Amino acid sequence: MNFAQLKQSGHWPTLATSFLYFDVSFMVWTILGALGALIAPQLGLNAQQKFLMVSTPILAGAVLRIALSLLVDRIGTKTTGIIAQLVVMAGLVVAWQCGLSSLNQALMLGVVLGVAGASFAVALPQSGRWYPPHMQGVVLGLAGAGNVGVVIDHLLAPRIAAAWGWQAVFGFALIPLGLAFVLYVIFSKEPPGEFKKKKLIDYVRLLSERDAHWFCFFYTISFGGFVGLATAFAIYFKDQFHLSPVHAGEMAAFCTLVGALGRPMGGALADKLGGIRALSIFYSIAAVAMVGAALTSNLWICGGAFFVASGAFGMCNGSVFQLLPQRFAKDISVMTGLVGCGGGLGGFILGMFFGTSKEYTGSYTTGIIVFAGLCLIALAGLTRVKHRWRTTWGATAAARI
Repeated sequence: MNFAQLKQSGHWPTLATSFLYFDVSFMVWTILGALGALIAPQLGLNAQQKFLMVSTPILAGAVLRIALSLLVDRIGTKTTGIIAQLVVMAGLVVAWQCGLSSLNQALMLGVVLGVAGASFAVALPQSGRWYPPHMQGVVLGLAGAGNVGVVIDHLLAPRIAAAWGWQAVFGFALIPLGLAFVLYVIFSKEPPGEFKKKKLIDYVRLLSERDAHWFCFFYTISFGGFVGLATAFAIYFKDQFHLSPVHAGEMAAFCTLVGALGRPMGGALADKLGGIRALSIFYSIAAVAMVGAALTSNLWICGGAFFVASGAFGMCNGSVFQLLPQRFAKDISVMTGLVGCGGGLGGFILGMFFGTSKEYTGSYTTGIIVFAGLCLIALAGLTRVKHRWRTTWGATAAARI
C-alpha cells in the first residue's frame, strides 16, 4: 500500500489532523515531566512529591481514557475532541497566568493534563473508522505516532524555561495547541456509519475474563515502562548526574525517541516471530537494560542502557497490540480502553518507584531494579499462558501467536 491509496481511501484530512491533535496532546500530557526538575525546587518538593507531580497526568490520562471513550460513542469523536482540547488549553492558560505555588495546584494541573493523555481514545477511532479493515494497521500506526510529542517536550521546554522561566512554557505550549485546534475544527470530520455504543458494563464484563487481566498486566509493564521513564528521565538525569535542565532534557529526548519509534517495529517483528516470542525477547532486554542502568555510575553507560530499555518497552507496546486483536477481535475498542488504562497505571507506578526509592533509600537503584523485576514477572506470565493461548484462540488466529 502506498500513500496514494491512503489518500483515495477514507478521509486523509481527518487522519492528518487526528495525528496532529494526538501529537500536541501527548506533548502537553508529559510537560510536567520535562519541567519537573525546575518546578520542584521552587515548590520545595521532596523526591517522592516530585515524582508524584510528574506522574499524576499519566494516572489521570489512564482513567480519563475510558471516560472519553464512553463520551465518543454518545456525542461523537469530533465534538469530544473539541471539548477535550478546550479543557486542556484552559488549564494551560491558568497555569501560564497564575503559575503554580503549591503541590496541590501542580496536581490539579496534572489532572487537567490527563485529558490530553486521554486523546488516544478520540484520535484513533476518529481516524480509524474512516478506513477499511485491511488498512487499519497503517492508519492507526500513523495516528498513534503522536507519542513522539514527548521528545519535543524534552528538547524545547528546558530551553524555553532557561530563557523566559518555566511558567512561560505553558504559554508557549498554547501556540501549537491553538494551531492544531483550528486545523482540527476546520478539516477533521466525524466518521461515517453507526457504531455500537460502549457501556461501562462492557468494561466490567471483559474484566471477568482472565485473558483481559493478562493483557492489561503486559501493557502495564510495557507502556508503563515507556511513559514512566519518559516522565522521569529529566529529573533522574539532573539529580543523578548533576546535569543542567537543558542537558538533562537532551538525554531524556535521546532515550525516549527510540521508544516512540519502536512501537511499529515491535508490531512488525511480532508479525514475523509471533507475539509471545517477541514479547519474551523484548521483556528480557528491558529487564537487563534496566538493571544495567541502575548499577552504573557512568552517564553514557546509563544513558545507553536506558536507551535500550526505552526501545524495548516501545517494541513491547507494538507486540501487545499485535496479539490483542487476535484474542479480542469483537471487543477490540473496549479492550483498547482497558489495556490503555493499565498502561497509564504502569507509568504512574514506575514514577512512584523512582520517587519512593530516592526518598527512603537515598538512591534510585532499588526502584529501577524493582520495575525490572516486574519485567521478569511478565516473562513468567507469558510462560504460563503461551501453551493455552497457542492451543485455543491462537490455533485459529490469522497471525503468528
